[in-house]
Amino acid sequence: MHSYLRAIGFSDEHITEHEVGVLLDNVYRNYDNMVSVMGSDTTTTFMEVSRSCGTGFGLRVCGEKDAHGFHRINYFPYLTGKGITSEENVAIQVRASGDSYTGILEDGRVGMSLIFALQNPGDYRRELKLGRLEEGRITTTLSALSLSGLILLPVQEEEDPENKKKDYYEKRVRTVAEAKAGSEKAMETLTLQDMDLYAMLQRRVQQEDILSIVESYFMPYGMESDQYRMLGTIQKVRTERNKLSKEEIVILTVLCNGMQFDVCINRADLGGEPEVGRRFKGTVWLQGRVNFTVRNTARSAFSG
Repeated sequence: MHSYLRAIGFSDEHITEHEVGVLLDNVYRNYDNMVSVMGSDTTTTFMEVSRSCGTGFGLRVCGEKDAHGFHRINYFPYLTGKGITSEENVAIQVRASGDSYTGILEDGRVGMSLIFALQNPGDYRRELKLGRLEEGRITTTLSALSLSGLILLPVQEEEDPENKKKDYYEKRVRTVAEAKAGSEKAMETLTLQDMDLYAMLQRRVQQEDILSIVESYFMPYGMESDQYRMLGTIQKVRTERNKLSKEEIVILTVLCNGMQFDVCINRADLGGEPEVGRRFKGTVWLQGRVNFTVRNTARSAFSG
């Protein structure tokens, strides 16, 4: 059973392994959306089918169909994110197990490679088959599922913090890009910034709690490459109810390290009352939808 089913309203105590199998069969037979791509041998077809369990979230099943029927390869709960999280280059790779895809995103705002589970493998396989991956500007929309989270009060900020944060992240992205291109001045700037930040933390942590100093963070967690610990400011809050299990879930739009994306969590797993301006702290499974429809003269890097 997928461990993150709980995040979209299918708690372990409310659904059994057998019921999951019945549920997935129902997704295949009564899907809301389907993407199919014929295989190279023309005898099999890759199919990706989805069924909504509420506004913007549900279950997705991937498999192959041949003369003997449909053979499920993988399934996962999903949350459809909104907007564009990143316009940086993204690489897509098949997992070692061969049953799913991973996206790797280089975004200077975070300072590390972001690894996420690809939400739309059907679209990727179609574009790969048609040879259209290099034809346009590819963007990424991230989202996340969480099994455990807390609501924290906001930190006290100076006036007009949003513009200052935006300027900071824009400058940092440019500096990181210049450093990757070999600029010694950019490397020196980043080093000095890190040293100043470390000195400030060393000074303030003597009298303040670390969570009153650090407003947001995003860092790898555990053995799985697409799981992270995060802390970010809540921009929007909405509650939904899984129309099949009737469990309540909370969908938060969170601003974290200059990136904005949606996080879905079971209300029973969220400690505190979520409100705009407060902060969400938790462990998340990062997902991403790669948008292949924006086409111009720019190019993106992919690996299959």
